[in-house]
Amino acid sequence: MAGQQFQYDDSGNTFFYFLTSFVGLIVIPATYYLWPRDQNAEQLRLKSLRKVHGRCLWYRLKLMKSQQSVIPTLKKIALLIGWAVFLFLAYKVSKIDREYQEYNPYEVLELQPGASIAEIKRQYRLLSLKFHPDKGGDEKMFMRISKAHEALTDEESRKNWEMYGNPDGPQATSFGIALPAWIVDQKNSMLVLLVYGLAFMVILPVVVGTWWYRSIRYSGDQILINTTQLFMHFMYKTPNMNMKRLEMVLTAAFEFDPRSNKEAIIRPTDNTEVPQLIRELGNINVKKKEPPFCYPYSLKARVLLLSHLNRMEVSENVEEDQRFVVRKSPALLQEMVNVGCQLTMMANSRGGIQHAPRLASIENCMKLSQMIVQGLQESKSHLLQLPHFEEEHLRYCVSKKYKVRSIQDLVSLKDADRRNMLRFLGEEKYEEVMAVIGSFPHINMDIKLQVLDDEDSNNITAGSIVTVTVTLTRRTMMEFFEKEQEHTCVPEDQTAEEGQGDPSKNKSKVWQSKNKGTKKVPKSKKKKLTKKKPPSQQQQQQPKQDKQKQLNGTVSANDAVTYTKEEEDDVSEKGSDSEDLDANKDSPSEREDESDKQSETENDEIGGDDEEEWEALQQSIQRRERALLETKSKITHPVYSLYFPEEKQEWWWLYIADRKEQTLISMPYHVCTLKETEEVELKFPAPSKPGNYQYSVILKSDSYMGLDMIKPLKLEVHEAKHMPDNHPQWDIPETEEEEEDQEDSDGIEESEDEEEDND
Repeated sequence: MAGQQFQYDDSGNTFFYFLTSFVGLIVIPATYYLWPRDQNAEQLRLKSLRKVHGRCLWYRLKLMKSQQSVIPTLKKIALLIGWAVFLFLAYKVSKIDREYQEYNPYEVLELQPGASIAEIKRQYRLLSLKFHPDKGGDEKMFMRISKAHEALTDEESRKNWEMYGNPDGPQATSFGIALPAWIVDQKNSMLVLLVYGLAFMVILPVVVGTWWYRSIRYSGDQILINTTQLFMHFMYKTPNMNMKRLEMVLTAAFEFDPRSNKEAIIRPTDNTEVPQLIRELGNINVKKKEPPFCYPYSLKARVLLLSHLNRMEVSENVEEDQRFVVRKSPALLQEMVNVGCQLTMMANSRGGIQHAPRLASIENCMKLSQMIVQGLQESKSHLLQLPHFEEEHLRYCVSKKYKVRSIQDLVSLKDADRRNMLRFLGEEKYEEVMAVIGSFPHINMDIKLQVLDDEDSNNITAGSIVTVTVTLTRRTMMEFFEKEQEHTCVPEDQTAEEGQGDPSKNKSKVWQSKNKGTKKVPKSKKKKLTKKKPPSQQQQQQPKQDKQKQLNGTVSANDAVTYTKEEEDDVSEKGSDSEDLDANKDSPSEREDESDKQSETENDEIGGDDEEEWEALQQSIQRRERALLETKSKITHPVYSLYFPEEKQEWWWLYIADRKEQTLISMPYHVCTLKETEEVELKFPAPSKPGNYQYSVILKSDSYMGLDMIKPLKLEVHEAKHMPDNHPQWDIPETEEEEEDQEDSDGIEESEDEEEDND
């Protein structure tokens, strides 16, 4: 373009500005994100977990890795080098003189703006004597002084300076490029072109292509798409999949194939060590010729998985490959659960597919995840999840005296009986076992059933969308163990006064009352409690959630009500008294007044219930909006697992199922953020036919064996309301003109009606 000039940096000064900015944009964010400041925090965290998880494999591996790892040190060294380069460049920039600055002849002559011609000439003579080259002065400075004197004394030069900022008149526009001039030098043109082509035509396409090729091979959960297709094929082919078949399908995943995953390794020692493990394991369907179960990688992965479940000792090379297989398995099983859910949804949408997976197949996937994390076979006792427990010790637990078959049974024992039963452990081992049991989770599950976006949220009609709100509260077994001790320490005088009798006789196991259901109240007594018992102050102060549960007709296991014989007699007496009072009302006027009062109170209660339902609906909407905006961390609580090679967090599966028909009612929700309390909404369509249905709300752990929960869910489905054929239609005008025309026509019709009335 005319009047423009492009100048490269010959001295390299402006290039330092560019280079300093570029290095700063890299070093400052990298320091914030990559500086290993959490190293001490991680060591403190591991130290706090040592008492409980000190014997776990993942804990020992992580502790060893944190002590031997040099990666944090290398990160610090690289960041310090970057900061040293950045500070050096900043120092170089600070020493560069400003060459390009605004030209001001008054500043050159050291005068104030607006000085007279006489002052300018006098100052010029003084500075000329000082900087004249013949007098030993600076030649460049003398030239600047002469130019400034000419600009202020010559009329044309002064006019050019005032208009264009330069005594010589308008100059061509120049653009500086912060690159050294040697880059565009003809001698270096081939080298620069070679570097440019290598960077942008070779390296960049290869990096982008490699990333794209790898990304399209994986799903959103970092599972190979080929593996997902493999799972879908076999779950469709085998709807009712037993545990052995499931283990074969799991180990056939392409994550264990060296051709698809570089982490999978084929070792020369596999030809000798794998057959030896096969002989020790026994029958594992080695001769099965169905692909891909007969492939070497699948057979090796199956052998390593089974040896892990049997807690067999293996060599170092095999142990490394075994840890890789075990570490990948929980994520693969979660993908298998997702595949089973997708096939079930397809079956429901298409009116039923013959090969849709059964509920047992999906639950076997969840059970296998527990087995892999704990390193136990399905038939083994759940007590073997605890440290220092061996097979020969189980005979002390399952004896007729104690009958301890689960961890809940072990905790529910009295301390004296527990110590006597575990006398094969020393004092230190016993304290360690109790600390581990105390860290185990105990979940409190509350269920609320309703139909949202409906006038009557408690009335479930055929085909309506039912919302089951499940509130999960996570506590440790140690908290319930301490509560049980407090209950056992109640004074006998206090229990006698309250009519409770001997606490040892009336005390029920905490675990049975919480997890295994509740004592059902007879129907006749339920009627007396709900209808004929007068409202007391305690019932008026009852929380809204309890009222909702009573309206739904379902009582959760944690809200179960048990009554003593005396209380039941009192309730029946109050009910009979109320019946006698109703029978003694002979006056019809009194009956009418009483019925009017009763109808008014019922209307007030209905209005209050509507307000409560509206508030509950608004709260649920707000909770859902907050859940969409918030992203909770999936770090919950570390799982106690003796043989799992990686730190595993406590996660759960929550779903509704029909145990009788062996079908899923709602898809399993993977609860990954249950740290203390979590609220989950499960939605499903109500059955198309009216009637009573019995479902189950199931909570399964993906890490612990024997801690699953099942609660009944009774569903009473009514017939859907039919809309009348001749219901009024509302004509809504689309524009303002139509609205005005409609108002005019309504006014004319009203005037005609008035005239007819007058006639």
